Order: sequence, then C-alpha cells, then structure tokens
Amino acid sequence: MKLSQLLQFDNIIIQCHNNPDADALASGFAVFKYLKTNGKNVKFVYGGNFEISKSNLKLMVQDLDIRVHHVRYQEHLNELLKLGADELPDVLITVDSQYGEGNIQEFKAKNIAIIDHHQISGILPELSEVRSYQASCATVVWDMLRAEGFDINSDINLSTALYYGLMTDSNNFSELHHPLDMDMRDEVEFSNSQIIKFKNSNISQEELRIAGIALLGSEYYRDNHYSIVKSDPCDPNVLGIISDMLLEVEDVDCCLVYSIHEGGIKISVRSCVKEVKADELASFICNGVGDGGGHLIKAGGSIRRSLLERQELDYTAPTIQQFFRERMHEYFLNNEIIYADKYKADTTGMAKYRKKRLHVGYVKASDVMPAGTKTIIRTLEGDVELDITTDTVIAIGIRGEVYPMTLESFNNKYTVSDEKYIYPGEYYPIIRDVSKGTSKEILPYAHSCISVGNSEIYAKELSNRTKIFTRWDTEHYYLGKPGDYMAVSVDDPSDVYIIEREIFSETYDKI
Repeated sequence: MKLSQLLQFDNIIIQCHNNPDADALASGFAVFKYLKTNGKNVKFVYGGNFEISKSNLKLMVQDLDIRVHHVRYQEHLNELLKLGADELPDVLITVDSQYGEGNIQEFKAKNIAIIDHHQISGILPELSEVRSYQASCATVVWDMLRAEGFDINSDINLSTALYYGLMTDSNNFSELHHPLDMDMRDEVEFSNSQIIKFKNSNISQEELRIAGIALLGSEYYRDNHYSIVKSDPCDPNVLGIISDMLLEVEDVDCCLVYSIHEGGIKISVRSCVKEVKADELASFICNGVGDGGGHLIKAGGSIRRSLLERQELDYTAPTIQQFFRERMHEYFLNNEIIYADKYKADTTGMAKYRKKRLHVGYVKASDVMPAGTKTIIRTLEGDVELDITTDTVIAIGIRGEVYPMTLESFNNKYTVSDEKYIYPGEYYPIIRDVSKGTSKEILPYAHSCISVGNSEIYAKELSNRTKIFTRWDTEHYYLGKPGDYMAVSVDDPSDVYIIEREIFSETYDKI
C-alpha cells in the first residue's frame, strides 16, 4: 500500500494499540501529518481502559505536539470527526497494530487499512502495508513518506518522534538488523535535547525495583562465562539496562535477559567477546519461535507464544526457563572456532572445485566517494567497513552481496562486460561516509563483469556451526551453519572462509 491511496478518503481515523508506546505514537503522528497536510479531516486516537501514564511518553506527546486522543466509545470517535451518530468514518487506519487483535479496541468504519511491523495475525484488508522484518513501525511509515516525496526532516517534531520510536522499539538501536532501519536511524534529523529529556524520564521507580529483583536471580554458567536472568514483565528498555549491568560483572562474557508477557517473550542479549556476536546469538535463541537480531555487542528479539506452543511447550515460567537454558547450552556446545591467521587446513579428503563463469557486477569505489574516505557499505548481509583507495573495487555477487577487493585481485578474477548491469537483490546497497554522515547508492555506478572461472578451491560441507576469523578480518567471524561450506584456497591452506550453501551451489563446479 502507498500512503497516497488513503487520499481517496475524507473522514479518517488513525488508531494505535491500547496503552501506546513511543513507536505507536510516532507512527500515528507521522501518518496524521501526511493526511493533514493533504487537507483531510483526520484524528489520531487510541482506546483501552487507561490513558498514557509513563512520564517519557507524556513528555513526548506534549513536547512534540502529538495530538492524540484517548477514546472509549464510537460516539466519541464520531464527535471528534464531527460526524452524525449513525455515520461511520470513511476509513480507520491502524498503526503498529492490526485490526481485530486483542491489544486494540475495535471501532467501526466503512474501510480498514493497516500499517504495521508485527507478524501477520489474520487476513489483511486490501489496504495494508505490513513489514514484519522491520524493527519498528516508525521505519515502515518513514519509508512510505519517502516514497511520496514527503520531506520528513522539514518538521523537527516529526523527525524526532520517528527517531525516538525506532530507538525505543529496538532497545536503543541494539536490535537493528535490517538496513532500512539503519538508514532511518542515520538519515533523520532530530532534536538531541528532546531525546535526552525523554531518555532521562524512561525508567519508573517500579521498573527500577524490577531490575534489582531480576539481578538478584541471575544464573551464572562458569564453563562458558554467561548469565541468564528472568525479569518480571517490563518495558524492553529495562531488559537492556539489566543486561548492560550484567556485562559489567567479572567473568560474564555474554548474557541473556528475558521477560514473559501474555502473547510472547522479549529478550535482550549482550556480548563483550569477539567469539560471540550478540546478534547471531539472539538469532540462534529465537530460531523457529520468533525473531532476533541487532549488533555485535547488543541485540535482542521476540519469541511468540503461539510458536512455542506449536512445539508442544507449556507457556509456563519453568518450561520457558528450561527452554532458554537448553538453547544457550546448545549454542556453546556445537561451536567450532577457527582463527585463520594461525591455522593451516588439512585438505586431505576435501573435494576440489572451480568457480563458474557468472555474470555479476562491480563498482570502482573512488567513482562514488573520493580515495581516502572511511566508509561503510550497507547491505542485507550487514555493514561492511571499507577505507577507499584509488584501486578499491566493490564486486557485487549473484545475490547482491558485496566483496571489496583491490583492482589487481579484481582483474585476476573478473573480466569487464559491456552488458547492462541488472541488480539481483532486494535492498539497494548504499555507501556511507563515516565522518560526514552522508550516503550514496552504489548501483548508479555499477557495471557488468564476468567471473573468469579459473579460481580453484578445496571445500567441504559443514556438519557443525563453525566460526572463522579470516586473515583479512581477525576481529569479526564469518558463521557457517550445517550445510554451508568451508572453503580453502588451493594456493594457501591458511586462506579459509565460509560460503553459504545456496551461493556455493550456484557459484562452483566440482572438478
């Protein structure tokens, strides 16, 4: 759905879930601004038994001039729009929630539209935009506004609200894993003084008590230096505060903190050692029952009650506690770690493969930004740090993945083609100047090339989870899962790396 499709209606209600959080308020506020700018009779509401009471949210509503109304009855809704008692709004738009769900009061309207980032829970109306892979609904709305050419940064209250919505729903940005969320974080302009004010009003005395009690119940596992902590139900930010404190404790290298809610479980994960990426651990914990992600040090996720129960697990505190114990134990039990700079692979029994001739793409990095620029290339697979030189080339793989290399290495592996380059990925990679904070898409500078097909490797399929610290990056590991391949250069047994299973089968032929 495009926001412009909503302009066919005149009398419009925007509704967020009961007891709204910052993301719901920001998302509804942004849609309200768009529709109001286009001359519509529009009101922003939420239902339920309780009005907003958290101090940071009350400040947000007041300081950013978010005109949201607490509504209990349909008649009040009609009064806001100045409709007759028997009339209905032309359309009701739910944001950060889905119509008919238990966390949103049901009002009637002639049409229903949905903008959300949670998992789809039922049949969606035709007017829907649900992106379950985004960290916040604010990101979804921000991207929809961009598509309409709406200047978000021209209204500092609006851009600050969207920034704060993403920040709170991603636990201070620690759970970001999709590049679009990162783009929004980096590109919106915001009032730093307002954000600091909201952050410093974020924890209530009751939440402070919850954090203290949770820390007293910490479980420590000495063999692998990690802790598990159960917290009473609380705001996800409180979980982040607890996990940050745990990481300060002697001998705690990583930790998992969780709280159980009626519909699911929120988790916060931290790591301070390079052998455990917090985002990868969070993803492992949530695999099959939810979603997890974030950054190297800070991450988090959500586990859905329905998916746990589908695995015939009781939704009780003891069962859930045992589930987390087993997941953490499994994570550390089945890990093999290889430090390539100190490793020589035994290629005995490994099959030999040759790279296929493939049509791919490349970008000369200095065409995009000047040599000497410290940059980050943002892709679906994550951020790639790159210091641009005059001979830096960015190769683009068969799935849109990027591989920075020297011009000499590029010339050894590829030949330039005159064919028009067609990008195969979903998200267009951008390159960001770290010092200036400016970004550019790299695809306008992309050209076609063909892999020459003379690169040979030894490879074997992995049976265990394997982390490889390559020679060119000794601080960040590449994860191989069972079914992926460990590759070894024919010319150098210490040049070891991971190739994803599907990419391997499309890229290499057995000799």
